[in-house]
Amino acid sequence: MSGSILRGLGWLLLGGGLGAAGFALAVGRSAGPPPAAIPGPNAQALAADWEIAKGKLPDQAHAMQDVGSHFANLWFAAEHKNWDLANFYWLETRSHLRWAVRIIPKRKDAAGETIHLDSILEGMENGPLKQLQASIQAKDSSAFDSAYRSTLESCYACHKAADKPYLRPRIPADPESKIINFDPTATWPR
Repeated sequence: MSGSILRGLGWLLLGGGLGAAGFALAVGRSAGPPPAAIPGPNAQALAADWEIAKGKLPDQAHAMQDVGSHFANLWFAAEHKNWDLANFYWLETRSHLRWAVRIIPKRKDAAGETIHLDSILEGMENGPLKQLQASIQAKDSSAFDSAYRSTLESCYACHKAADKPYLRPRIPADPESKIINFDPTATWPR
């Protein structure tokens, strides 16, 4: 093989390594250094590129902002008895909670103790979030109200466990998204 083909193949392998490393970080498997499987003169460049890529990925606060948006809209969807939309926002809330925990599955509290956010989420999914889903499937406004409030309490318990007691969720006063029509009988586009 000629030198240019070998260099091209080297860059292809380097790009593949960066892509795999970026994917691993995006799905929450590793926030550490790039894989050492690509030795040679490009290792330093790979490490520098890795640091740049890490700085461009969303943080847990971004994922939690999405959770707040979806969870607020969930309230208004159920208030309007738009159960299909409520189910959509329930699924989005759960999905983004999982994303937030993949970003940081464990964190240290002020005392240096490890807080297992993944375990807290598992408890929420088997408790209040499950009850919330059941109330949506049953189209039961009273059960929804109770389950929503219980979920808020669980959210706040997690915030306190993570040394963030100043993050106090509440029943939303207004929908997060002003463009969504919560009326289940609405016709397009009004």
